[in-house]
Amino acid sequence: MPGLFITLEGIDGAGKSTHLEWLVKYFDARNRPVLATREPGGTALGDAVRAMLLQSEHPIHPETEVLLLFAARREHLARVVIPTLAEGKIVVCDRFTDATFAYQGAGRGVSKDRLEVLEQWVQGDLQPDLTLFFDVPVEVGRERAARGRAPDRFERESADFFRRVRAGYLDRAARAPARFRILDASRPVDQVQKELQEIISIY
Repeated sequence: MPGLFITLEGIDGAGKSTHLEWLVKYFDARNRPVLATREPGGTALGDAVRAMLLQSEHPIHPETEVLLLFAARREHLARVVIPTLAEGKIVVCDRFTDATFAYQGAGRGVSKDRLEVLEQWVQGDLQPDLTLFFDVPVEVGRERAARGRAPDRFERESADFFRRVRAGYLDRAARAPARFRILDASRPVDQVQKELQEIISIY
């Protein structure tokens, strides 16, 4: 793909939304066409899946979660991500497949083998050019996520769940060190964004 595909990952409360907004402004200031999107989301189907997964008051089987996420991802790739990259533009996405391995795999216990089969089927060889993992201790993330609004279905999970999710992310980063950059997101925002600028200045 001639474009640049950047994904932002982290547990709830890591500050991804703040840093995504900063990235868009960074590229805009340099006259580089950029599209900000998110998963699940980015399409009408993806937004419907997002609402279902975050707001449902009923239990959802972990494998059902996975299938819904990959269905939304396939639509997102076909309708938004791949066409935008093919135009040579930058796509900055809040969460991608690493989140599924972390949340549904490590967090909920869905088999990694099954996730890998779906990953290959839905996206083939397509992977982000750069994945920014904003790492915070679980307690910090939970405190931040709880500020000012009612928690969603995932944010209501236990601290142990988020410890498994964080470990799942770190495992993914260890398996793809050329793609991942791990940032200590417990620091002040300006310090994180200074490091972020150093990372993306080569792209």
